[in-house]
Amino acid sequence: MAFETASTLAEPPASPVRAEAPPGPPALVDPFGRAITYLRVSVTDRCDLRCVYCMSEHMTFLPRADLLSLEELDRLCSAFVARGTRKLRITGGEPLVRRGIMTLFRALSRHLVTGALDEMTVTTNGSQLEKYAAELAACGVRRINVSLDTLDPKTFRDITRWGDLAQVKAGIAAAQRAGLKVKINAVALKGVNEHALADLMVWAHGEGMDLTIIEVMPLGEIGEDRLDQYLPLSTVRARLAERFTLTETDYRTGGPARYVRVAETGGRLGFITPLTHNFCESCNRVRLTCTGTLFMCLGQEDAADLRAVLRASPDDAQLHAALDEAIRRKPKGHDFVIDRTTKRPAVARHMSVTGG
Repeated sequence: MAFETASTLAEPPASPVRAEAPPGPPALVDPFGRAITYLRVSVTDRCDLRCVYCMSEHMTFLPRADLLSLEELDRLCSAFVARGTRKLRITGGEPLVRRGIMTLFRALSRHLVTGALDEMTVTTNGSQLEKYAAELAACGVRRINVSLDTLDPKTFRDITRWGDLAQVKAGIAAAQRAGLKVKINAVALKGVNEHALADLMVWAHGEGMDLTIIEVMPLGEIGEDRLDQYLPLSTVRARLAERFTLTETDYRTGGPARYVRVAETGGRLGFITPLTHNFCESCNRVRLTCTGTLFMCLGQEDAADLRAVLRASPDDAQLHAALDEAIRRKPKGHDFVIDRTTKRPAVARHMSVTGG
């Protein structure tokens, strides 16, 4: 399948009489009446870092032959857009290490041009941003999330196992020069970065960036004890409230974060709390892996194999039927818990497989 570029999408001059387009397939709505308007797509399980809360140090990655091609990812994303998806987030692993990834961004940008898609965003560790920021902006990306848990170079290397903080900060600067709005995501880790989160917030707000703090999620064996890592955000928020004035807001970005305004910095601070506060009541999201597996819930193992359907026929009728069947199984909420007896993750797969 040849990819279209934005330059090929210009409409011809309007005719005096234009036939109405046939109606498309109906919107995807789950059994609880929630419209599915947000698709998160993991384009690779590979990453150039090994963050201690996300991966084992010695990961076994998927064989490249198991991954969907970029053309297949485009077809699947486009099927979701046809069914009402308005926001698309490209994730990994680290999405920008996928070979040829900008080809996919350029292809998907046609949905922004036509207005079928409201927003295409990226979650990245920032290591490749200096190389790709300008091209992402040219493809219509306006907003990105960068995972950054500390401003201390040594702690950063400890958390990522071999990352370079200077490289990430250079990438963030390149993204801002390209006009991308950057939000920082930080995972709260007990005894690691918990007392540095205030400084991270002040820095982010000073650079014109929002910060979202995330509770560690119990996904996959990582060679670490989840109980040792887990820091409830109720504790983080209480500590921050001792130094800063936090005011509730109704600001939303389409994800699970709940935001407050920090009076002293003028910036926004978000909290994502999968363990201490279930955020499922308004869930409009599903997740697609790089192998074509659709997870209707991050915290459940039930999934649909879309790769087999995709490769069974070039016609999308079977694919749309598979989407209908999958969304009918979307649960009301997740079952995240850190098992204090076995200390095993709630879900066996790693976050890098499903997408951050």
